Amino acid sequence: MIIVVTATSKEMQAALGGKGAPVLEQGETAEFSLGGLDLLLAVSGVGLVNTALTAGRLMALPSVTGVVNLGIGGAYEVARFPIGSCVYAWRETWPEYGLLDEEGRVDPKGIGFSQGEVAGKPVWNRLVLNPVNDAATMGLSLPAGCARGSFVTVSSVTGTPERAGWLQMACSADVENMEGFALAFGAARAGLPFLQVRSVSNVAGSRDRADWDLKGALRALGDFAPRLFTGK
Repeated sequence: MIIVVTATSKEMQAALGGKGAPVLEQGETAEFSLGGLDLLLAVSGVGLVNTALTAGRLMALPSVTGVVNLGIGGAYEVARFPIGSCVYAWRETWPEYGLLDEEGRVDPKGIGFSQGEVAGKPVWNRLVLNPVNDAATMGLSLPAGCARGSFVTVSSVTGTPERAGWLQMACSADVENMEGFALAFGAARAGLPFLQVRSVSNVAGSRDRADWDLKGALRALGDFAPRLFTGK
């Protein structure tokens, strides 16, 4: 059974509601079949804490064979990752973990404690993922035209161009989200394949309405998500 997590009920309904998925609220789960695959749908709630709680609860189930994170996110360069486009993560970074200095930079090794180990190596603030192979292991089909991007998971949505520029430079970041690192790390610790795919909803760092299209991103989510499981 593949766990499919979205942060919000709106994202889950946009992704799979058109295929008959039930309406779920935060903390709720439901079994669902699509494309011959057995899925466990879950709405975690927004942010790392809610997502980690969900991951810990569901990844302990013996029937789980993989984890998928779906949702929307902001892009740092919409010329490369246009609003409404589909992007999958090949790397996840949590830029807020470590020691914060007076200039706002974070040293992930500054407190001397890693977050844990994966395959015998310490994880500080970054995970390199294996999305193509992990998708194939789960029997999933990455939609045609889905771009490959480096993701960052933040605790607060980036609200200024200056912060967006720093994150893009410091993390070699393409797409910003608020949940992915928790699921990626949990799956890696559990030895489960993991895939994160998001549609771009906004220009990261901008609060200008012209740089946001939540409805369009949710429609795009509803276009690519079913194809991920059905291959059609």
